[in-house]
Amino acid sequence: MTKRLPIDDAIPELLNALKTKGRAVLQAPPGAGKTTRVPLAMLEAGLCDGKIIMLEPRRLAARAAAERMAETLGQCAGETVGYRVRGEAKISKTTRIEVVTEGILTRMLQSEPDLPGVGAVIFDEFHERSLNADLGLALCLEVTGALRDDLILLAMSATLDAEPVGQLMGSPLVTSEGRSYPVETRWLDRPLTAHARRLDALIDLVVQAESETEGGMLVFLPGEGEIRRAEVALSKRLPGACAVKPLFGAMPFAAQRAAIAPAETGRKVVLATSIAETSLTIPDIRVVVDMGQARRARFDPGSGMSRLVTERVTRAEATQRAGRAGRVAKGVCYRLWSKGEEGALSAFPPAEIEAADLTNLALELALWGAEPDDLAFLTPPPKGTMAEARALLSMLGALDAKGRITDHGRALAALPLHPRLGHMLVTAGSGGAQLAALMADRDPLRGAPVDLLLRLEALRDVRAFQHNRVWQVNIGALERIKAESKRLKSRNDATDLSPATMAAMAYPDRIGQRRKGDVPRYVLSGGKGVVLESGDSLAAAPYLVVTDTDGNPREAKVRMAVQISEREIRDLFADQIKWVESCTWSKRERRVIARRQERFGAITLDDRTWKDVPDEAAANAMLDGVRDLGLRLNGAAARLASRVELVRAEGVDLPDFSVDGLMETLDDWLLPMLSDQRSADDWKKFDLLPALRARLDWSQTQELDRHAPGSFETPLGRKVPIDYGGAVPEISVRLQELFGVTRHPIIGGEALKITLLSPAQRPIQITRDLPGFWAGSYADVRKDMRAQYPKHPWPEDPTQADPTLRAKRRK
Repeated sequence: MTKRLPIDDAIPELLNALKTKGRAVLQAPPGAGKTTRVPLAMLEAGLCDGKIIMLEPRRLAARAAAERMAETLGQCAGETVGYRVRGEAKISKTTRIEVVTEGILTRMLQSEPDLPGVGAVIFDEFHERSLNADLGLALCLEVTGALRDDLILLAMSATLDAEPVGQLMGSPLVTSEGRSYPVETRWLDRPLTAHARRLDALIDLVVQAESETEGGMLVFLPGEGEIRRAEVALSKRLPGACAVKPLFGAMPFAAQRAAIAPAETGRKVVLATSIAETSLTIPDIRVVVDMGQARRARFDPGSGMSRLVTERVTRAEATQRAGRAGRVAKGVCYRLWSKGEEGALSAFPPAEIEAADLTNLALELALWGAEPDDLAFLTPPPKGTMAEARALLSMLGALDAKGRITDHGRALAALPLHPRLGHMLVTAGSGGAQLAALMADRDPLRGAPVDLLLRLEALRDVRAFQHNRVWQVNIGALERIKAESKRLKSRNDATDLSPATMAAMAYPDRIGQRRKGDVPRYVLSGGKGVVLESGDSLAAAPYLVVTDTDGNPREAKVRMAVQISEREIRDLFADQIKWVESCTWSKRERRVIARRQERFGAITLDDRTWKDVPDEAAANAMLDGVRDLGLRLNGAAARLASRVELVRAEGVDLPDFSVDGLMETLDDWLLPMLSDQRSADDWKKFDLLPALRARLDWSQTQELDRHAPGSFETPLGRKVPIDYGGAVPEISVRLQELFGVTRHPIIGGEALKITLLSPAQRPIQITRDLPGFWAGSYADVRKDMRAQYPKHPWPEDPTQADPTLRAKRRK
């Protein structure tokens, strides 16, 4: 008799919702039995005539779920229940339930949108919010609205906040109460120090847990590298009766099955990634040790594709992991963080669509013929990331000028590769299969020089290459890459293109040209900058194709690249190499630079002086120079600007002559006046006064002169400029030139500030009351001036004397 599981109590309500509404959201905790019970219950209830397709996010989970359901029916996988994953399928004409990985549903929908022969689609583990699951659900919702109103849709989740999904689907929410045994949680007494080696601390914690507990142990680590290192260390420190079993997605299926199988003797310690969080059942686990890290798909600027990055787990993930210890009996969970750190964890993992590379999504939407806003996404794709993805697809020839998919784009969508690598494979043929598989995987040569050719050499003969190498060679990764390349080789005929040419096909925006200087810095055709280690074997290469960097947004460090020749660049991108004429201001050289350059993107293949540059282009470049150098308002130009600003402050409608105002309107008043200026030295000599005067029309000039005249006319008829830059207007004039003036000059209702000068043009007195000066301190000034300048007239009564600039006549 089949053992009763917690999900069984919720199945009647679920089946009723699916019968009446055609869709539902099922929320059930890990271990409730939803993955293996629900599809069989739907089949037994006869809800639909066609197949039931169930999506699983991982290949191991898909196989395990299909085999478990088949075993429940007393059959083998491939009969009533089968599965399809990348590179393997077990289905037959009698298959009614098909467990598939998520990308396969997308291919089914793109091939036949009405999904003939399919009666229901189940999205298992939807809480993981993978990009393919989000896309699959959005496409299925459109299909049910336009083509198949009979298609049943079910989203199943362990920890998802299910209400938004139910609202999106317009479906009822069914909840199953899970059943588990109590799990005691043990935290670190204090957080790990910043210098602590986290993996070493985890190994110590596993050894401690082994000595304090009994039963199977499940240890969560972020990835294969950590698992392999922990496996080696624990095999030396744990008792011999402990069988240490690794478990991660890239392992051969037989090894994965061995890891989840019950231990024959002794105690089993499974070292697993997040693959073991939910949909897998591992018997006899009573202890969990959690390193507190997870790998997630994130857009990696270094590779230009999605890569797995290591992040802290969320509270939801930590809860799921701990729950693994309480499936069969009371359990214990050890966490490699302190209780105080728990509050800093995020509640749920982010949706992949929010942070991943969206190039594949953009390609799928173009193939579907829809914009993102046309589909019901639980989380809409970010507009900026989508725009970048479409730009890349256009560069690869997958989209036309109107953003529609091309025949080449359709070919790329059919490949199980990122469009970059698919473009390379389709264009280069199966000769690019090994390179595509290599660039799609993680670097198998840790610590090696960046040269991509070294990795290809390692793939040709792994054992021979490994001999006498000082860097770490990942044999498992190399074997995995070789196996993947064989699956890709049958796509097209082989070609004799060089690895550099093929890499450039995948990364047309990553062709790097070495900058001048001793440090190997490169500018990429896409406009970004990268740097190599000075001692690297490619440090002197004039051109590179950069296939991987550390992703630093300022200046990324190259992690993998291959040298390419200028001839190869010209042959490959002849239609994209253009002659460009540019006339720009150089901040470094402080002058206008006019060049004719042969460019591929941001790199320059040929560079010549642009003779006979148009005056307009040169003037516009010089205008940028003015913005760089700034305005120098002095002398007559400064006085004019001060007058205008003074009158504007009184409410008169005149142009803005403040420095900021003038800078903002350079195109209007200065550009027409720039003719022969080409450098900072030319700008120093440039007279701004004519340009500023030209900014005022005749009526504005008259208004300005009426409110704030530009000069004061002395009794001798000489015009002295008035300075409006201070608190009040002021002039400087020889004292003797004002003899006979008995009323103080007034400008704009203000007494003019007068600096009286000696015959040698030195200040004698400052006054705003000339009559008062004549009647008062002039007598003392006269006494001093007669002694210093005896040849000049110094009358006793200056109000009765004639103004003069001359000395006394000789007798």
